[in-house]
Amino acid sequence: MALLQLSSEQIREWTRAQKDEWWLGNVYRGNVPQLTLRSGATGFFLGGALAATSLYIGSKTGVVIGAGLTSVILSFALFRLLHAAGWAQDLTILENNCTQSIATAAGYMVSPLVASLSAYMLITGRIVPAWQMAVWMALLAFLGVLVAFPMKRRFINEDQLPFPEGRACGVVLDALYTGSAAAGMFKARLMGLSTLASATYQLLISDGWMKLLQLRLLRMDAWAGWKEPWTLHERLDTYYYNAAAKFDLYMPRILGTDVRQLGLRVTLDAALVGVGGLVGIRVASSVMLGAIVNFALLAPIMITRGDIVARIGAGGAVIPISRAEIVNQWSLWWGVTMMVIGSLIGLLGRPEIFSAAIRSLRTKVSVDSALVTGAPDPMRKIELPLRVSFVGVPIFCALGAAVAHAFFGVPWLLAVLSLPLILVLTVICVNSTALTSWTPTGAMSKITQFTMGAIDRANPASNLIPAGMTAEVALNAANLLSDIKPGYMLGAKPRQQAIGHVIGVFSGTLVSIPLFFLLFLPPDHDGVRSTATIVSEQFSFPGAMQWKGVAEIIAKGVGALPSSAVAAMIGAAIAAVLIESAVILTRGRFPLSAVSIGLGVVLPPEASLAMWAGAMLFWGMGRRHSTPGTRGNEIWKEGCEPICAGLITGSALIGIGNAIINVLLP
Repeated sequence: MALLQLSSEQIREWTRAQKDEWWLGNVYRGNVPQLTLRSGATGFFLGGALAATSLYIGSKTGVVIGAGLTSVILSFALFRLLHAAGWAQDLTILENNCTQSIATAAGYMVSPLVASLSAYMLITGRIVPAWQMAVWMALLAFLGVLVAFPMKRRFINEDQLPFPEGRACGVVLDALYTGSAAAGMFKARLMGLSTLASATYQLLISDGWMKLLQLRLLRMDAWAGWKEPWTLHERLDTYYYNAAAKFDLYMPRILGTDVRQLGLRVTLDAALVGVGGLVGIRVASSVMLGAIVNFALLAPIMITRGDIVARIGAGGAVIPISRAEIVNQWSLWWGVTMMVIGSLIGLLGRPEIFSAAIRSLRTKVSVDSALVTGAPDPMRKIELPLRVSFVGVPIFCALGAAVAHAFFGVPWLLAVLSLPLILVLTVICVNSTALTSWTPTGAMSKITQFTMGAIDRANPASNLIPAGMTAEVALNAANLLSDIKPGYMLGAKPRQQAIGHVIGVFSGTLVSIPLFFLLFLPPDHDGVRSTATIVSEQFSFPGAMQWKGVAEIIAKGVGALPSSAVAAMIGAAIAAVLIESAVILTRGRFPLSAVSIGLGVVLPPEASLAMWAGAMLFWGMGRRHSTPGTRGNEIWKEGCEPICAGLITGSALIGIGNAIINVLLP
């Protein structure tokens, strides 16, 4: 069924009261169940699973992937199967929308754990207590909700801005519940099969699971004499190196450095193949280019020059050159420069975002003052009352400043000074999401980070924590409005969607923080935790490394870096300007992304290769099966997202379980 919407002339000429009256009379479904016990519970548990997978993928790639359409399909398929079995009625269209809103809110709660909070702990060496993490993350999420609702009336009710990702969810929901149920179930089956396949593969390469199954449950060691469990090698080149050691074959080197030290390995990681399929060929190819330039070209040269050397660790132990050492000693600086300059130029290349933000800031006061002075508001019974935001935003801003000072040592003055900047940048982020579905939290947070760093260079918390606040408030505000957009299209109660978002905040927080401690901060034999375990070969935390790199540049200045690193930073800045300018001039058709090239510098090259392979697979098959309506097109084009989501989910859940088993099982 075609979704009802206003014409461009009506949007331009009608008052907001007229638009609200039209919506109430033609779209609103006040009698359709929405936030029910089952939709809330489904969203809560589904959100917990999505938060776990987001934490796993974010720690590997620095990418926090939205799961709106995935949760829509999962919820639809689950209750369709329960209905067929006679155990439950189908979810209503608004219950499903509420479920996906809760689940996506939960998934985005991991963002500070893979970025600002981890960067703070890495640079200070201090482990933030779990309860402080929970308070900080939830407080910023609530502030995002309170900031979002006054903007909701402007951007959604009055300006009817597109919010493309949210609109896509609304279109899919409408299609599923008005005639395309078979297509929805087909996508659910694709996701189920890919989840099963990736989970099975991940099981076979997981030492923890194999130890549990072979040595503990089946006791195969008792009769076979095994001491270690049998597993497949995730790194496929391991088979070659084992044979090379046995038969004295050639060991690949670049300028005398073993390629394994450079991180140039071949890994089949199903989750990263799925991530590559989702991010697309342009991003994945840019990531791959960054990896090749850094690890196959620049790093061997810098090792030969002596700018990257083996270090002496605690107790006089020699720390050999490895991928992590290459990044920490030299590559991080030009990679971070590429990401920061690229994101800022990309933002400046979208002037409509700033002009829309200025218009909204200029007109918002008069619009809202009309409401609070007694003008009739036809939506007053279903909207979140504006007084909640008017009272709540100052209170939560004050709480945010207090928490930044008490938990992280941010000076009171800087904590308070950062708040107006955070709120203005949030408006810009939400405008960007409304127009493009791109939420530029990276660029916005760096503006805060550099601004606060210019005032206080000595204390890294002074720039990291306010920048983290910018990212989280903006992300939650933009995410909530993107979720409210399909609800507005389908006639949902916005007040209940706000409550649903809060449920998702609790779900994501309750799952992600304990899991973060289990996976990345496990206690040693003496029960002591250390920030040294956060970053590893398996979990490279590229997002946190970027934040850490910016904080270190602010604190030390570029004068403390090797001259070759400074030269590389200058070259990276120039390249980023040229690349992003080309993107702007070609209206997005230029095949490279500066931010993604920088990401390839921080990621392990084997991860970059797996992402590129996934992107190439789905890009190539999509071109081969480009005819709509064919089976191949339904699988590789229309089914790309559910297949990739299944690859990520199956691999991530088994991978998380494997890491937990290795922590808990002696």
